[in-house]
Amino acid sequence: MALHFDQAEFDSRRDRLVIEMAERKLDAMLLFAQESMYWLTGYDTFGFCFFQCLVVKADGSMVLLTRSADLRQARHTSTIENIVLWTDRHDANPAVDLRNLLNDLDLLGARIGVEYDTHGLTGRSTRLLDEQLQTFGKIEDASDLVSRLRLFKSEAEIKKVKRAAKLGDEALDAALPLIKQGGDEAAILAAMQGAVFAGGGDYPANEFIIGSGEDALLCRYKAGRRKLNKNDQITLEWAGVYHHYHAAMMQTVLTGKVSKRHQELFDAARDALTAVQKTMTPGNTFGDVFDAHARVMETHGLTKHRLNACGYSLGARFSPSWMDPQMFYAGNEEPIAPGMTLFAHMIIMDSDTGSAMCLGRTYLTTEDDPEPLSRYGLDLITR
Repeated sequence: MALHFDQAEFDSRRDRLVIEMAERKLDAMLLFAQESMYWLTGYDTFGFCFFQCLVVKADGSMVLLTRSADLRQARHTSTIENIVLWTDRHDANPAVDLRNLLNDLDLLGARIGVEYDTHGLTGRSTRLLDEQLQTFGKIEDASDLVSRLRLFKSEAEIKKVKRAAKLGDEALDAALPLIKQGGDEAAILAAMQGAVFAGGGDYPANEFIIGSGEDALLCRYKAGRRKLNKNDQITLEWAGVYHHYHAAMMQTVLTGKVSKRHQELFDAARDALTAVQKTMTPGNTFGDVFDAHARVMETHGLTKHRLNACGYSLGARFSPSWMDPQMFYAGNEEPIAPGMTLFAHMIIMDSDTGSAMCLGRTYLTTEDDPEPLSRYGLDLITR
């Protein structure tokens, strides 16, 4: 079987989930997030673009409802023993199959938590699900349950993240020689993604972000490549990925002469990330981390050029995003605790001058100061 953790690790995760379900008085959980299924059982697929659900009962027993295309995938990549198929056909309603399965599991009238907040459950599927369950039992939104358990990484998971971070560094190693006058974004992107693959890594849960010139001010991937000029800027956001665990990085690299404005923006980004590192310790919250970033940006007169979030938790994620729900934004009371892998990004986009400057690293939180997972320091990179 293609499992990336031993049985003891999966047993520990199941036990944590069962304890949390008992505290919330849930008789069952309906898991629709692929991340939850992977974390709990190792099940590895992109088949969540169709309706599928992992039912977990209060005693820890599990049943997967999926399509025939994923039957062998589930058998080969997961610890799931009980797999039920719904049939592809015209006007199929897999929510009916799920209701019948829940009835067979003696869950009629039970208190059931549902993972609604996931790309694994579309709006249409949610409507079908609610139609079938509205009179079946007591249904409640438990979207945060597994995602919060996943926030705290085991030693086995930390090893995966550190391997991913090494691949992230190797991606930047491959890119830097190509960042120069006449350098092609296509070649840079290919080198970065190729380095991750060559190192035994995986596809990222979302595209690497690459943009130069005016496109360096964008925070998302877009189609289309260009070549660099003598004095240019290129913003890269990428992740090393190993067994779906991500370690993201972000960097604006300059070619040619460094402008005064670029230097000002870099100084602010470095100062802000340094302040964030000092705040990313037990006793503070995710909101405190954002506030530390915002104060530095205000001091540098850059409030209008910053974003309203400055990072998030990372872990094993699937398309369309490598971002976990816990984010650094104002008022987030989630406590910083040891064993989290957190990506902090200082993103400054000055549309007035057309200047970009971004600096981001992934950290492992500890009992004290966080551990940066990249061997690259907080330096302005010029070519």
